[in-house]
Amino acid sequence: MGRLGLFIVSAVVITVVILANTLYIVTDRETAIKLRFGEIIDSSIEPGLHFKVPILHTIKKFDERVLTLDNLPQPYFTAEKKRLIVDYFVKWRITNDEQFYITTSGGQLSALRALLTQRADEGLRNQFGTRSVQEVVSGERDELMANLTTNLNQTVGDELGIEVIDVRIKKIELPNEVNDSVYNRMRTERERLAQELRAQGNEIAEELRATADKERTIILANAYKISEELRGEGDATAANIYADAFNEDPEFYEFTRSLKAYQMSFKNKSDVLLIDPDSDFFKYLDSSKGN
Repeated sequence: MGRLGLFIVSAVVITVVILANTLYIVTDRETAIKLRFGEIIDSSIEPGLHFKVPILHTIKKFDERVLTLDNLPQPYFTAEKKRLIVDYFVKWRITNDEQFYITTSGGQLSALRALLTQRADEGLRNQFGTRSVQEVVSGERDELMANLTTNLNQTVGDELGIEVIDVRIKKIELPNEVNDSVYNRMRTERERLAQELRAQGNEIAEELRATADKERTIILANAYKISEELRGEGDATAANIYADAFNEDPEFYEFTRSLKAYQMSFKNKSDVLLIDPDSDFFKYLDSSKGN
């Protein structure tokens, strides 16, 4: 290779090195700030291809996506001074590159995790300290996480330059000394609720039973009243018919009554009747003419 070829290769290498130190790319998943000897001079660099002055300028890139802080389970005390082991995670993302860079000593994620863990621990301690075990375990967990997310945002938004998207409790474990008391309390509460529901059901059943008995009594009384009225009307009608028939032919009416009396008196062959033959009972038997 001659001197010209060596010169060309050297020029290409130098050009590549210069371009590599002059050009930089910011993707759509990143944000970046430009520093000049450690001083921030541009904190709003858009995604794309950009230029910088080698040695004079330094580019610091940050992940713009939602990140997760997942720590080891920590103990917290409730308002009843009961210890709970809580496993949680925090979803967060960077919103202020300049503040994030300053607070975390040059954008170190380890420093951010330490600061965010401290703030989250303080928030959880405050939230758990105002609630009972039952409220934390089953009653107000959603409210607790919403309050914690809001409070963390108010604290770390300006201080750390990040936004807390969500705080979620993955698991709450009860120490052995708390298990029995919590379960007994929950069992007692469920039994009390069951007794209240049974009492309410019995009360409703008694009311329905009393109403049904009352309606039954009223219906039977009305039916008896109607039946007695109908029976009275029937008896009155029958009496009128008998009276009319008797008035039209008293002798025939008396004769039919005597025949009925004979029939009832001599119903069985073993019946014996001792009556004076001259009695009026046999007046229709003494004469074939019936006189």
